[in-house]
Amino acid sequence: EFRRVLFRSLHNMNFQALQDRVVVKKETSTKKTLSGLIIASDNKERTVISEVVAVGDGKMYDSGLTIPTTVKVGEKVMFMKDTGIEVTVDNIEYIILRESEILGIIE
Repeated sequence: EFRRVLFRSLHNMNFQALQDRVVVKKETSTKKTLSGLIIASDNKERTVISEVVAVGDGKMYDSGLTIPTTVKVGEKVMFMKDTGIEVTVDNIEYIILRESEILGIIE
């Protein structure tokens, strides 16, 4: 069973997560006052919750055995703030991380 998922940008760039990689859409948490002033985000927050947009097939071992990924596209996951690699495609920020860096799935 192939669990690879592609997402396409406006410039027709295809990206496919490989092995145990997971791609999440970076969520910006900005707070506004009633008058419309933007309050800077709290740097004390250590975890991030984001939506999964692509997953790889799973972790592959030297023996050839592949353990499928647990998370699925569309799920909300929690991970540490400074985890993964940030990439920007068409002004949308994504984070590429390993499944093992995900702390849990938010239901």
